[in-house]
Amino acid sequence: MIPTTPVLTEDITETTYASRTYRVTFGTTERVSGYTDGLEAVKQAIYFILSTERYQYIIYSWDYGVELLDLFGKPMPYVMSEVPRRIKEALTQDDRIEDVVDFTFEKNHSKLHTTFTVVTTYGDISTELEVAV
Repeated sequence: MIPTTPVLTEDITETTYASRTYRVTFGTTERVSGYTDGLEAVKQAIYFILSTERYQYIIYSWDYGVELLDLFGKPMPYVMSEVPRRIKEALTQDDRIEDVVDFTFEKNHSKLHTTFTVVTTYGDISTELEVAV
């Protein structure tokens, strides 16, 4: 006799959380002042993700941050091919970010300055990043 078991019929839903977070004000001193939401919260998240080296801090999960440290000392063509992939991989971990497009590069001695557009659910954000090579 073959045993019969009930089939799971409940729908599984994925929970998405509100983007409301503490507002960090940058300037001569960094301060936490009130709250922010929407596009401004995503801009702040982009800044923090790109400022955090992945795998360096045990407080963050392995999905958080960007891997740029190992590019130091590598040939510029290799770095220019890797930076877009790594930035896109880091930023699209956030469910509010849909895509990262339009990368442009400027070589400046031992630094690579890149400008790109982040496509979010709230609108597009132009941002930039400088990588020491």
